[in-house]
Amino acid sequence: MRFCVNMEASAGRREWVRRCREAEEIGMDVIATPDHLGITAPLLPLVLAAEVTERARLTTLTLNAAFYNPTLLARDVVSVDVCTDGRFELGLGTGYAKPEFDKAGIPFERAGARVDHLVRTLDELERFYADPEEPNPVQQPGPPVLIGGEGDRMLRLAARRADIIAFPGAGIDQNGLHLREPEELLERTRFVQKALDGRDAELNLLVQHVEVTNDSAGAYERLAERFRGAYSAEQLRRYPIFLIGSAEHIAEELRAHGEHYGITYFSVSHTSMIELAKVLPRLR
Repeated sequence: MRFCVNMEASAGRREWVRRCREAEEIGMDVIATPDHLGITAPLLPLVLAAEVTERARLTTLTLNAAFYNPTLLARDVVSVDVCTDGRFELGLGTGYAKPEFDKAGIPFERAGARVDHLVRTLDELERFYADPEEPNPVQQPGPPVLIGGEGDRMLRLAARRADIIAFPGAGIDQNGLHLREPEELLERTRFVQKALDGRDAELNLLVQHVEVTNDSAGAYERLAERFRGAYSAEQLRRYPIFLIGSAEHIAEELRAHGEHYGITYFSVSHTSMIELAKVLPRLR
């Protein structure tokens, strides 16, 4: 079982260094950066993270492939792998926020075209890594690849090409955060496990909220208030992206998610990481 903290460096160098060291001391396995406009870029902070930690893996969760020229991205990936002594894992997706594309002056293509670009990016990464005239990555044949998504084509692509497959567990619509039903997540994980056809890949879930408490009823009531009536407290208990209860209860839930969904890699925010720290000793 692995755990990742996804955070950005906008608060400045000192705070970023503090958080990275804190993550490693807590026992997080991976430090991740998101890729959105309005926050710091994803790759450079990971190089700094490598300088101030010793063992944590480093990843992007997830890089919007549509924002990048594949060849130039490949050069950046190799550079990060070299500068982190081979601790880098490349997380890729197709992007989903049209306003960010508009702000960047990049056409927001249909989903199929964005997946096509992701395929070209993966092809170019492999070509670049093998090119004797280009710098070599530390990890051979290249850094592990994470692909995030949930559509049929994305999951088939991930089953063929990814080392790690990430499921969001929720999406954004006009009403805000839209939760994927547990039955949907189970169907998607079974879909990708069938598509893997015996090939090994790690399954990742983005957890939205962790809270260690002896008053889970009250915690779920407070969480339900954030959804303004869209979900009741009792309904929210069903979703695996919320981990609320005693430390032992949450540890049991995580083990159960591994057995039920096949998910053994969980990503959380910095705030949830502080709560997860109370659970990790029960899982090590």
